[in-house]
Amino acid sequence: MSDPGAPYNPGHSPLGNAIILTILLFFVAMCVGWIGTVHNPAIGDDLIKIFQKEVAGQITVSDPADMCAKLFANNLEACILLFLGGASFGILTLFIMSLNGIVIGAVTEIISHGHSAIFIAAALLPHGVFEIPAFILAGALGILMAQSLIAEWYGAADTAADAARFARIFFLYVLPLIAVAAVVEAFITPAVIQLVA
Repeated sequence: MSDPGAPYNPGHSPLGNAIILTILLFFVAMCVGWIGTVHNPAIGDDLIKIFQKEVAGQITVSDPADMCAKLFANNLEACILLFLGGASFGILTLFIMSLNGIVIGAVTEIISHGHSAIFIAAALLPHGVFEIPAFILAGALGILMAQSLIAEWYGAADTAADAARFARIFFLYVLPLIAVAAVVEAFITPAVIQLVA
């Protein structure tokens, strides 16, 4: 059984394995989205429409400060769902992470037809280097939550204590990452895109 008072050390814990698993899942999902769109462009078009309606339509505003706040709120909601999705024994976490990977893969494949690699990099990398790690870490914490629930079922863990440690990691790392990502996407990414457009 886990010790509620023991410090949570990411360097010597299952967190590293959960991060690797989440990265692999995200990469595979991206490949599925990319390859699926290559073979059936209609799938990509449908995903783009859903993305524009559910995400972009809610955050595309003229005021960068307002856009920054909306981006932060949107990404925070997604990361919270990834983390708390562990309470569904990881099913919701895995679904959301896979869906995000598929959409990103499909959108990247569609954009690649009309734009250069430099344009795609300019549109995705400035904020993506903060946003994607935040999603990966939130998903990994959700997986750990699911593992803790299963272990507690067999009397080998204390999920309440584990959840408190995971929540601290979420606030220390995920929250700042999505805050920086929102600022970069609202204020810096558009300027970078204009430079390479």
